[in-house]
Amino acid sequence: MNWLLVVGGAVVGAPLRYLTDRAVQSRHDSVFPWGTFVVNVCGCLILGLLTGAVSAGAAGPHVQLLIGTGLCGALSTYSTFSYETLRLTETGAGLYAAANVAGSVVAGLGAAFAGVSLAQALWG
Repeated sequence: MNWLLVVGGAVVGAPLRYLTDRAVQSRHDSVFPWGTFVVNVCGCLILGLLTGAVSAGAAGPHVQLLIGTGLCGALSTYSTFSYETLRLTETGAGLYAAANVAGSVVAGLGAAFAGVSLAQALWG
């Protein structure tokens, strides 16, 4: 049963990641990987919100598997972030690579904290 929840979330998360990445990236004429940046920050926000909801008792382990492991696991992508950062460095765009790393960490943590805070405001 648990694995079906993870698969169900991933079935939504993977295409959502791809479509969001393409939509965001097509609007930016830059080598910076805006699409991956956006999906990763959104994944952090969703995980923060989910964590806060679970802590407040507003969501249980099945929702955690469906949304946290399944959807967010397929939506966000550390491997693509790493690859794109490496490619930026290899092509001489070191400043973009550094901005990608720093921005992703700061924005991701900020989004996770914002999600937890929002959950506390809603269910705390």
